[in-house]
Amino acid sequence: MNNANNNLNASGSFRDPAGFVFWREGTIYRQINLVYKEEYDFFVKSGLYKDLADRNLLISHEESDINGPSPDKLYKVIKPGKIPFISYPYEWCFSQLKDAALATLAIQKISLNFGMSLKDCSAYNIQFKNGKPIFIDTLSFEKYKEGQPWVAYRQFCQHFLAPLVLMSYKDIRLNQLLRVYIDGIPLDLASSLLPFYTRCKFSLLVHIHLHAKAQKHFSARTPKITKGKITRLSFMGLVDSLESAINKLRWNAQGTEWGDYYDNVNYSPEGFRHKKVVISDFLEKLNPKVAWDLGANIGVFSRILSDKKIRVISFDVDPAAVEKNYVHCISKGEENILPLLLDLTNPSPGIGWSNEERISMLERGPVDVVFALALIHHLAISNNLPLNEIADFFSRICNSLIIEFVPKEDTQVRRLLSTRKDIFPNYTQQNFEDEFEIFFVIRESIPVRSSRRILYLMERKQI
Repeated sequence: MNNANNNLNASGSFRDPAGFVFWREGTIYRQINLVYKEEYDFFVKSGLYKDLADRNLLISHEESDINGPSPDKLYKVIKPGKIPFISYPYEWCFSQLKDAALATLAIQKISLNFGMSLKDCSAYNIQFKNGKPIFIDTLSFEKYKEGQPWVAYRQFCQHFLAPLVLMSYKDIRLNQLLRVYIDGIPLDLASSLLPFYTRCKFSLLVHIHLHAKAQKHFSARTPKITKGKITRLSFMGLVDSLESAINKLRWNAQGTEWGDYYDNVNYSPEGFRHKKVVISDFLEKLNPKVAWDLGANIGVFSRILSDKKIRVISFDVDPAAVEKNYVHCISKGEENILPLLLDLTNPSPGIGWSNEERISMLERGPVDVVFALALIHHLAISNNLPLNEIADFFSRICNSLIIEFVPKEDTQVRRLLSTRKDIFPNYTQQNFEDEFEIFFVIRESIPVRSSRRILYLMERKQI
């Protein structure tokens, strides 16, 4: 992660009176305020912190002797472990969100065994480290009080259950509602969008439809909490019910435009092998530590990076492709690849208060190298983006660029132009090179065998 933008990543913690995240000299810290002293001490002394950290369910930390930014409120400062790349729920595929939900419920169940409970269940408390979900908010725990309801129940349903149910039963694209609703999808909205037959499924009836009605009923009232009515057994039953509901949710990653891209690729076997060899040679010359693979599809070329121990964010616009990529990573234990959803023509913006609680895709760069393979024709022709705009964009997100030019003679480009007028006289190899040379130095260009495509190794100019 680029240290120049690190301060922005702390913006989402300002709402919590228990403490906040801050950066100092490129290192992340969390101030724990005096109001959270009792809960934090219990969290550590009970053994819950160690248990969760040992299970890799919670980010580990060290206590630090530096002063926090608000010394009048200060109890302690901790130094959490690093998360290599910050991602957000609207960038996750179905199985990533599902795994994040199940990890959150597992943490809640373990916490109860130590006499504690989660006081909030924001999906933003989960990040992915070494390919798996991990909880990052050390201040989200409170002592369990017999008889009181789970205060994070509504938030869990809005952040996890509602989007997962909508993705499973209605449309996979509805996870993008999380970009609009930063505190999760309202349950009344989820209820109205879901098919009527979901009311016949008990868990969805209770946790979505009836829950939405109860919210509406009490929205103008102050509900009374009757102590002693919600027993520990009932609490556990609620968590078990949510866990069962989420475990049953499925989405079949088929039928999208690019999910089966490599079944119809127009490379010959020789050309495909040669492309991999050229890219591997380019990487040997660059020796990067972090890469973004844009338009990665199911991650075939991301794995060249991963095999070289290079950490790669594997972006694609297609939910099925990202899903297949993630499931493959999990099944093979590939820890260096993080598949994420991204529409390059409408990348993740800064959202939340002051547009800084969740930072934009651009603010999470630049990275050592970006892959833009079999991508340029989709941006320039499918989306009418001028080559100079594309070059400018890439120059803002990477230090080096491995990009593939796909000419008009290529069968894939001819397919794109088969149903529309060719209004792209500037889409030529020479103009491509001219526009990119404004921002980059072209170090090498190598034609891919048995094709008309050309691979370029470029280095961003220092302006």
